[in-house]
Amino acid sequence: MTIQDGGAVKADLQGWEALADAFVAEGTDHHFQLMGHGQMLWATSLDDRPGVRTVDARHEHCAVMAAVGYHYATGKVGVASVTCGPGFTQILTALAQAAQARVPVVVLAADAPVGMRWYNQTVDQIGLARGAGARVVAVRSGRLLLDGVQEAFHTARLEQMPVVLNIPYDLMRDPQPRDRAYIASTDLVPRLSPLAPHPDEVEALAGWLAGAARPILLAGRGALGAQDQIRALADRCGALLATTLPVRGAFDDDPFCIGLAGGFSDDLARGCFAEATHVLAIGASLTQYTTDGGTLYPQAQVAQIDTAPSGLRHGRQVAATFLRADAALGVAALASAIDPASGWRSDAMRARIDNPPPQEPVEIEDGLLDPRAVVAELDAAIPKDWDIVAGTGHSSYFTSHMKGRPPERHHLLREFGAIGSSLPLAIGVAVARGSGKVVLIDGDGGLMMHLQELESIRRQGIRLIVVALNDGGYGAEIHKLRNIGLSDRLATFGRPDFARIARGHDLLAENPGAGGVAEALARYLAADRAAIWDFAISTRVRSPRGRKLPV
Repeated sequence: MTIQDGGAVKADLQGWEALADAFVAEGTDHHFQLMGHGQMLWATSLDDRPGVRTVDARHEHCAVMAAVGYHYATGKVGVASVTCGPGFTQILTALAQAAQARVPVVVLAADAPVGMRWYNQTVDQIGLARGAGARVVAVRSGRLLLDGVQEAFHTARLEQMPVVLNIPYDLMRDPQPRDRAYIASTDLVPRLSPLAPHPDEVEALAGWLAGAARPILLAGRGALGAQDQIRALADRCGALLATTLPVRGAFDDDPFCIGLAGGFSDDLARGCFAEATHVLAIGASLTQYTTDGGTLYPQAQVAQIDTAPSGLRHGRQVAATFLRADAALGVAALASAIDPASGWRSDAMRARIDNPPPQEPVEIEDGLLDPRAVVAELDAAIPKDWDIVAGTGHSSYFTSHMKGRPPERHHLLREFGAIGSSLPLAIGVAVARGSGKVVLIDGDGGLMMHLQELESIRRQGIRLIVVALNDGGYGAEIHKLRNIGLSDRLATFGRPDFARIARGHDLLAENPGAGGVAEALARYLAADRAAIWDFAISTRVRSPRGRKLPV
């Protein structure tokens, strides 16, 4: 079909061109990919669109994880693409991670052509994607190409989930009318007012909180934007403040903040939670992580303020009293409904917070560093407005206790417990920021899984600092094995020479040692490339949870 425009004849758009235009209409300005035959025409066309930057990965998993990092930095839907068959099967771990963390990402995944009787890279991509927990939009007609894009972005935005846009690659050749108007999914997502609390629920929760002797307010991701209201409620009822891991740092400047709740709680927080009589979770789903397997606050009554309270999470009852509301509105209404009380706030409690229990004494081997001291030095030297990306293994405990950094600048994907994803996650954050003010802190085990992306970093001029907390093994397994008296030899493999690896990729190479972070940072700021800082750390230092026997 053709159309007339001022006497000139305009041919239809190729399908891949129309797909590219639809992605741009959805707000796509960055695209992360590993190109293959299946999506190469579309990817090339998208890259030709003004304002779109394509970032190449050397592994498909890393393309999807970089799109996740891009979302973390911008709040926008991340976009990635892969080819069919093995190109798709490589991303299953990334899809599972994004699904469990509820990250809105659209992955254009080419599928085997429908016009061939046999194709060697045929696999059940739809079943695999669903098995990983992702949503799937499958297009099986050329006339529905653009409808598929709209539905994929709408689903990602509305459900906050990864979506696989599954299109047989021969359908991307089907011509599309040039005059067809595309309606972006942003125009279709309902715009709803914040959910106000019901007065009866406010009254019930106020009665629950009345006279609480040792209350703690626990803020989660859904409480971001309600910090002022939460502080006011804590002042009024005398509560301590704590946060889940995704919003660590939200109350660091409050004298009655005890830090993190969950598996990464320090000894101070663990002691306070063990004594708590009431825990009010605000915008927190109270997962296995947050409750440390249900052991964190064994004697506390628990209530929850959430827009969609569930009552059950990860096989455990999460609360007995609920207020269904937007965090800010619900907390403000509760504060107005209760009488002032001193609760747990006192000079003695403030002194306890100001003077936390001493860290576990550890004799560090000659030539090695205490990871607690390394992270403390990094925390002191790196400006607070830089982005910190943390790994997922044992070493991430130390990074999680960096202080005074806004939650929006601290990134961790822990829900699926998969190490090896933090380097591409940091690449996505660094590309989105474009400032070079991004620091990844990861263990050597995770970093070794995707070192090929160092080439991607250098070739594409991506600037960030990669910090290796190098203990020469898998730290979590080392401590678990030692705790039950077994040999750790299978979890220990020697310390990689990351500085040498960095030089091989034409990156800045540093072994800062103790006291050398500030100078290394100055050299990075003066350079035009990414840097790797290698810290050889001791395996003798354990997190509080690492001191427990494995479950």
